[in-house]
Formats: sequence, structure tokens, C-alpha cells
Amino acid sequence: MSAKVLVSLLSEEQDFQVMQAADARETAARLGLEVEVEFAESHAVLQIQQLFKAIHAPEGERPTAVLVEPVVGEAFERVARSATGIGIGWFLVNLRAGYIDELRAAHPEVAVAMVGSDQVEVGRIQGRQCRALLPDGGRVLSVQGPADSSVTHQRAEGFAETLGEGFEVRVLNGGWTGAGGDKAVMSWLRLKTADAFQPDAVAAQNDLMAVGARRALTTNRPDWAKIPYLGCDGLPDGGQKLVNEGAFAATVILPSSTGPALELVARWLESREPPARDSILQPRSYPAEADLQPWGAS
Repeated sequence: MSAKVLVSLLSEEQDFQVMQAADARETAARLGLEVEVEFAESHAVLQIQQLFKAIHAPEGERPTAVLVEPVVGEAFERVARSATGIGIGWFLVNLRAGYIDELRAAHPEVAVAMVGSDQVEVGRIQGRQCRALLPDGGRVLSVQGPADSSVTHQRAEGFAETLGEGFEVRVLNGGWTGAGGDKAVMSWLRLKTADAFQPDAVAAQNDLMAVGARRALTTNRPDWAKIPYLGCDGLPDGGQKLVNEGAFAATVILPSSTGPALELVARWLESREPPARDSILQPRSYPAEADLQPWGAS
């Protein structure tokens, strides 16, 4: 009987999460693992309930390892302690958490690790994209993820660090979805202060929010359709396609974390040697940064 792995992801409304689910299933089939994918509908309480149900299932029905992208970061420490305490491997994907070192020290025989893209570098790439598109600086409307997300803060850190001087940034918070980007922009447009801030570019922390922001802005201010829009995730049928069609100026391609995490699970089960604490995956610009030209240049 193959080892069972639970993959806990955020929401089926997010294209990147759906891609990670597909990657998990394909990788598990190749490695001879049994994988169960659950989505948490972007609700932390639901995700915690799903995880505890799996961890406390009767012996023989429990997963050998859990791969989880938490809705909220540090809130999952208690779940992680319960899992590792009974020998279940714990893999955080696309998130860093301070409790990981303590768990690794307490349970050296159990696989406890973090796998994900360099989120600060994601922000840096988007900052460099803005600088290439707007070499003289300008106003940037930054549509970020939820305010309580560590990914949001890490990408914002890299973005601010690289953007530097010469830019005025207005920050809105969406919910990683197209509807969230649309809602954030619509709420902002209703403010009187929005009249004094005409963006020269819109940089969203994922492609779905960029689509929602673009829809809201162009519906209410048709002339803003001509400014550059930047996204992130960069799926072939998502952000990359929108760049190729001219709707986006650029996106950031993120690799899936679930496949690499399952590779680590398989190696742990074979060798019983726990993996390194961190596996960092590298994002990249689309188009390549060297190919970006000042916006409007022929």
C-alpha cells in the first residue's frame, strides 16, 4: 500500500492553487504516492478543522505527511505540533514560520520543512519590471494580498526595496482573487483622494487581482486601460497569455511548490533522512527583464 499524503491548499478560486493541486496529483502518481487534495475555501478555521480531522483519524487512515499552504501563517503551529508528535511529516509550502526550527529539534526523525518560492525576490522582480517600464518614475497602484499574509508582506518588502526613489505608491489590499482586486479598486475609487492619484502603472501581487483591478479601473476610467498592468503567478493560460495578448505588460512566473515537496516526501520515506529545513524555488520575469522596454516606446 502506498504512503498517503494530504495536500491542503487555499482555494479552488485561485488558478495557482488549482495548478499546484494538479502538480501534486501528477507528481504523486509518478512517485507511487497516494495523495488527497483538500481546499480550504480561504478560511483558516475550515483548514484547521480539515487538518485535525486527518491527523486524528484512526491509525492506518492517517496521512504519512501533510503538505499545507496555510491561510494564516503562525495560527497553524498547534496543528503542526499535533502532526509531528505522532510522526506525521509536516511541509509548509509557499510560507515561512518561526516554529519550524523548534519542531525539527523536538522530532529529528520526522520530516519538517518549508518549500516555496523566494517571495521577497518576487517583489524585487516586480519592482525591477516597474523601473524598466517607467524609467523616469511615476505613480504605482499596488494591489496586494491580504494584510495578514506573510507572502503579502514579503513581496511588498522586495517591491519597495527595489522600486526605490522616484515612485509614489498607493497600496490596496485584495484577497488573491479577481473579485478581491475588483472590490479593492472600486472601494478606492469611491474615495475623494483617488482623484488626486492617477496611476502610471498597476502592480498586483497575483494575476487574478491584476485582472480584477484592470476591469474595475477601465470600466470607470477607460483611459487607464493604456497604462501597464503587472501580475504574478505567470501560468501559461493565465498571466503569460495576458502578456502575449497585450492586456498585461509583465508577470512573474512562480514554480509550483507541491511537486518539489512531494519529491522530498518520497526521499524521506525511502531513506528516513529528514530533508533540509528550506527548499527555495526561484521565480522569474515574463517577459525576461532584459526584454522589457519603457512603456509606450516603439
